[in-house]
Amino acid sequence: MDRILSARIDESIHQRITLLAQELNTTKKAVIESAILRYSESIEKDGKMDILQRTCGAWQRREDAGETVRKVREAFQTSQERYKR
Repeated sequence: MDRILSARIDESIHQRITLLAQELNTTKKAVIESAILRYSESIEKDGKMDILQRTCGAWQRREDAGETVRKVREAFQTSQERYKR
């Protein structure tokens, strides 16, 4: 599924994207996607970024589950206090 991304870019960059799209006979979207994929692949090859560590590591926590539950319940109770008045 495609997502919409809104970003302000320099006019010269926009012109380069447009020229590349015309030269390659493709869309601006394809130019941007290709550039991002190539850039991320080069970073991954250099070992500067571990995608699995960043995306699959969400389950790794510095605190135990009980501590997380206690904090969540405390925050919930605090938020409910304003309705008791």
